[in-house]
Amino acid sequence: MEKRKLGKSDLMISELGLGCMSLGTDETRAQKIIEAALEEGINYFDTADLYDYGINEKIVGDSLKAVRDKVIIATKVGNKPNQTRDGWTWDPSKAYIKEAVKQSLKRLQTDYIDLYQLHGGTLEDPMEATIEAFDELVNEGIIRYYGISSIRPNVIREYVSNSNIVSVMMQYSLLDRRPEETVLPLLNQNHISVVARGPLAKGLLSNKSIEKASESIIEKGYLDYSFTEIEELVSTIQSKMLENRSFTELALQYVLSQPSVSSVIAGASSIEQVKDNATAVKRSPLSEDEISLLKEISKENFYLEHR
Repeated sequence: MEKRKLGKSDLMISELGLGCMSLGTDETRAQKIIEAALEEGINYFDTADLYDYGINEKIVGDSLKAVRDKVIIATKVGNKPNQTRDGWTWDPSKAYIKEAVKQSLKRLQTDYIDLYQLHGGTLEDPMEATIEAFDELVNEGIIRYYGISSIRPNVIREYVSNSNIVSVMMQYSLLDRRPEETVLPLLNQNHISVVARGPLAKGLLSNKSIEKASESIIEKGYLDYSFTEIEELVSTIQSKMLENRSFTELALQYVLSQPSVSSVIAGASSIEQVKDNATAVKRSPLSEDEISLLKEISKENFYLEHR
């Protein structure tokens, strides 16, 4: 699998990363999915201390310890679990970040984290202290690089201007083209990479497409698409573009066509899903005509908040 450079770092990450949140808590099953990802050439694994309240990090650590020097582990911080572990509060303080990273290192069974990400963020945060915490962790050798996970343009702009982030994880897909308006050009200009989550839009853009629609999506739609509009888009793509490509392939390759995107992060609850996604990413890039057609038949969404 091809790899791309992550921002201004020296990390080369696979064009497809494994989103580990969907692995679940069955360690044997999760390890098989991770092993399948490794076999497909995936070297980028994304987790967070919040996922299953640390269990996910532990599973990822157990599964990757034998190949630690060959993989890129990304995790996140900022959501502080309560004592009963049935909820959390937002805490981007310097003290919490520097304490939480120690616990992540233990669960991941590693001496360092390749990419440490702030798991959210608002303009009301103590941003200067947050950035200071990440910079100190880099200087101490505890983390190699840091980034943020956010879809808030106003927060992203502040970090671009005032920090050393190398990446922004954000939701981006053919059904959510909001980043194209201002965020992608800004990050590309500043040599900061996008790690794209949700590229298959809750399965709506996968090979099973409409079959993946939940009752909520059928009733309320997805972002500014009604369910009828999603059905129409899927039908148009099926009639015009699926002769030589799968639906999943079109969806993932569309996101990868953006120069600022280093990797698409797709979750997987089965080995089959890992293989399907990897096959799609390994195919040839979309042509300019294919990209133009996808843009023509989909909506040009815009952020309405946090601008």
